[in-house]
Amino acid sequence: MKTLIVVGHPDLDGSSTQAFLQASAAGVPTAQWHPLTLNVAAERQALLAAERIVLQFPLYWYAAPAMVQEWLATVWTTRFAQQLAGKSLGVVVSLGRPLRDFHPGGAVGVSLDALLSPFAALAQTAKMTLLPPLAIAQFAYQIDAQRARLLVQYQQYLGLTVPSSFSAQAAWWQTQLAQQPQAALLAETLATRQARLESLRATLAEVKGDD
Repeated sequence: MKTLIVVGHPDLDGSSTQAFLQASAAGVPTAQWHPLTLNVAAERQALLAAERIVLQFPLYWYAAPAMVQEWLATVWTTRFAQQLAGKSLGVVVSLGRPLRDFHPGGAVGVSLDALLSPFAALAQTAKMTLLPPLAIAQFAYQIDAQRARLLVQYQQYLGLTVPSSFSAQAAWWQTQLAQQPQAALLAETLATRQARLESLRATLAEVKGDD
């Protein structure tokens, strides 16, 4: 699956978050890092060539940066959007606040899903499959363990057909581990346990069906 990462950041070279994500994306051979431009023909060609389009930007005053809005207004039209039907659309958004602020009753008082609802409407209009957003909160304050988890989440978001699927995540880990000779036994163990889990799920489904 070919993934196009459309990056809209007003200070891309100065962003440590985007530098980390770019380095992480390099580990996904099917993903293309693509800072947006207003070259309509080139942008449309890139969008049409991708199977998954990921819009990536920081949240500025509870909205995407103006450059992202300008890009959408310039490159996307209703007629062109129809050509993107069947593709998947993801949103990777970086936040300056903790995630707990983006809830009714929180410091922001509005959910992140509500703030990103224009992209849900965009996917609906284009008949694209919308992925749950990947939110990166306060990257500058994250410790190494948090960044290691983020790397995995991001690569899975870019490369897995269904990033939230446990089975897909397990298969991804098996592939990653199998590429390391010293981890071959661990990969085999994980595959065995995954097979057992699937068997248990099937058994449980049969039991429920009999009730």
